[in-house]
Amino acid sequence: SPPSPHPTFLLYFLLTTPRFKTKGNRIQMAVKQLTIEIPEKVLLAEKMDEQSFARETRMLTAVKLFELGRLSSGRAAELAGVPQVEFLLSLNRYHVFPLAAELDDLEAEHADRN
Repeated sequence: SPPSPHPTFLLYFLLTTPRFKTKGNRIQMAVKQLTIEIPEKVLLAEKMDEQSFARETRMLTAVKLFELGRLSSGRAAELAGVPQVEFLLSLNRYHVFPLAAELDDLEAEHADRN
């Protein structure tokens, strides 16, 4: 593809998959690397360095996929690179209710009864 007319930097995601591999006596989660080009102007607008922006983008992606019900909280935490409890506690910062799916199920069950 032709080079971009605007300076960019590459954002790398490590996406966890449910497959495990062993290395010596340790079990490791298999990962894949995803590269995203981000215009430099976005970094300037966000007033973030590359590492902070990459970390925040991983968290935002994990939060949105969790909110949409496409990832469990455990998988979303893995994608974000944080422990599950930390991920769940951080959801408030993004205005995401951690038990939304459970609440929806209860509301649907209640509506079915009436």
